[in-house]
Amino acid sequence: MANDTTKTTDVKDAAEKAPDKETSGQVDPKLNEAPALATQETQPPADKDKPAPGKVVDFNKAAKPDKTQDEEKKKPSESAKAAKDKTAAKKAALTKPPKTDPAKEATTEPEQPQEPKEAPRTGEQEQIVYINLSELHAFKNHPFQVRNDDEMAAMVESVKDKGVTQPAIVRPRKDGGYELVSGHRRHKASELAGFTNMPVIVRNLTDEQAITQMVEDNTNQRENILPSERTKALKMQLEAIKQQGARTGNGQRSNEVVAERNKMTVKQVQRYIKLNDLVPDLMKMVDEKKISFTPAVELAFIKPKNQKYIAVAIEGQQSAPSLSQAQRMRELDQKNLLQPDMIDGIMLEEKKEADKVIISAQELGQYLARTKRPAR
Repeated sequence: MANDTTKTTDVKDAAEKAPDKETSGQVDPKLNEAPALATQETQPPADKDKPAPGKVVDFNKAAKPDKTQDEEKKKPSESAKAAKDKTAAKKAALTKPPKTDPAKEATTEPEQPQEPKEAPRTGEQEQIVYINLSELHAFKNHPFQVRNDDEMAAMVESVKDKGVTQPAIVRPRKDGGYELVSGHRRHKASELAGFTNMPVIVRNLTDEQAITQMVEDNTNQRENILPSERTKALKMQLEAIKQQGARTGNGQRSNEVVAERNKMTVKQVQRYIKLNDLVPDLMKMVDEKKISFTPAVELAFIKPKNQKYIAVAIEGQQSAPSLSQAQRMRELDQKNLLQPDMIDGIMLEEKKEADKVIISAQELGQYLARTKRPAR
């Protein structure tokens, strides 16, 4: 018994002397891993209401009733759905045209064309007045003729029946009376109809303004305009525009402005103006359609002396030069080689060659009938 007591005492003393491992903070590495493994192996199935191992638990949230917990679970899904809807809305906004505000559309609509306004005046109110025919004078160097033709006869009958329905445009003269800017034929028709006066509108126009209006009114209102009339009118209009400046506000040159106003090309304007260099006899032949327009332009480059010889040759031969004839004579004239006898020779030579190649359609048909082989 004494021995057992001694052993018991020794064991107790050893246990008391041994350091407490939990209180000393020294942990055996092997003992530190074992509980974790043991915990994973021996841990019972996790309850859905309990937090997972290692997760920080908010006991305030954990203390909420089940209904509150369900709402908390639904919140992430609702927020994700809202974000998804927002993204879809952005995509739709990019693919669809933006909605416009009707009020803004009203402000961005194109400007409506301005309503017709009164023409610029010199301060006096423009009125239609009746002025005696004796006080109305033709425009200086008026390029358009007043002819007693069928068109004039029809106008006279219209004036007798209805009067002058469109007032003429006049401007005051320094020597007294008024100068007709447009309305020369109406003036003549009123005279032939037996009237003493006619309706007019008085305007204070400069020379350039008067020429421009005179040309445009006559070219727009007359049906039959002779080449000589158009030639002089275009030249007067071109010179008037040049007086106002070589270029207009939009960068156009004077000849371009004339072409646009008369619905022509610049080249056509230049050709018509070149006809002013024809001598009167040749210009008359152009008006009478004895000379075509294009050959007449070529003849306009020839010296006036030789042009007169050409006019005599045309009268003598009763035939006008062709384009090739006119071009040959122009080339010789530029070289100072063109002589009267050469003019006759060129025109006769060309006619002889032309006679050799010209045959009638009847003769051609007879020739083809003779050479035609019978069908097999």
